[in-house]
Amino acid sequence: MKVFRLAREKHATPLSGKGAAMYGARWNPVGIELIYTAQNRSLAMAEVAVHLTLATLPDDYMILTIDIPDDIKIKQLTEADLPTDWQEFPHPASTQDIGRDFVIENDYCVLIIPSIVTQGDYNVLINPNHKDFSKITITSIDKFPFDKRIFK
Repeated sequence: MKVFRLAREKHATPLSGKGAAMYGARWNPVGIELIYTAQNRSLAMAEVAVHLTLATLPDDYMILTIDIPDDIKIKQLTEADLPTDWQEFPHPASTQDIGRDFVIENDYCVLIIPSIVTQGDYNVLINPNHKDFSKITITSIDKFPFDKRIFK
């Protein structure tokens, strides 16, 4: 499976969940490492764009193409599996509990979850502490200039 991640150039490599662990996010509380990726480039862009404005748009974003081998164990959740408040903003603790439990249980390396930003698409969360994480590779890193019309 190919997945995509947008990151500022200085944080593009190595793949780690350290940034997510420092600040926490929708699917992980502070202290829990998780790598956020998307099933396609446009979702990766949308997931980042919702946090930016034209005035705060950096020009050093990179798009990473990441290969997850077919033999890696994946868990997928549907909207029916999620708590009723999963789409709220700011994110609720209930969604952070899902990511925390996923990482602590350590049964799967990858968790596929519905996107809030783009209904019908999926985010792909990677547990960097799972034994199979070393099989996951970055296959390309390219500059990703945002089209400024998105922010008008």
